[in-house]
Amino acid sequence: MWNTIKKSLNSPDSYVSLALGFAVVLVIGMITFNYFKARQQQAATTEQEQAQEEGKVALPSKHTVAKGETLWSISEKYYKSGYNWVDVQKANNLENANVVSEGTELTIPDVTPIVPAGTVSSAQTEKKEYTVKKGDSLWSIAVSQYQNGYRWPEIARANNLVNPNIIHAGNVLVLP
Repeated sequence: MWNTIKKSLNSPDSYVSLALGFAVVLVIGMITFNYFKARQQQAATTEQEQAQEEGKVALPSKHTVAKGETLWSISEKYYKSGYNWVDVQKANNLENANVVSEGTELTIPDVTPIVPAGTVSSAQTEKKEYTVKKGDSLWSIAVSQYQNGYRWPEIARANNLVNPNIIHAGNVLVLP
C-alpha cells in the first residue's frame, strides 16, 4: 500500500494536482473569511447608523464643544435632559461649569437621564402609531389626529416617505 502511494506521489502530475488542490482550498478559505468579516463590519456600521438616525449616541462618548454650546445644551443633546450637565462636569473635572471653551473635547459619561418629578423628557415620550385605513391620505390622518391637515408633512418626514401621495391600507405610520 505504501509503495503505491509513493509511486503515485513521484509523478509530476501528482505534484501539480497537489499544488492546485492546495491553492483551491486556500482561495475558498480566504473568500469565506472575507465574506464573514465584511458581514460583521456591515452589521456594526448598520447599528451605528441606526443609533445616529434615532438620535442616540453610544455612551460613553467624546464631544467637541462648538461655539455657543453650554453644558446644559450638550446634556440635552445626549440625554434629552439638560439636568445631566452635572454628570458631564464631574466626568471632565471642570471647576467652573459656566466656562466651557470652544474646541474643548469633553467626555460624555454613560449615566441615566435625570428627569425632575412632574416633567416629561423627550426620552420618555412614546411614539404614537396609526394604522392606515382604505381611503386615508396623509391630510386626512393629520386632520383626524391633530385637527390640522397642514401637519401632514411632519407625518411624511417621521416615516421617511419617498412619495407621500402613496400610502396603503394596513401600513403603520409613526405620528410625531
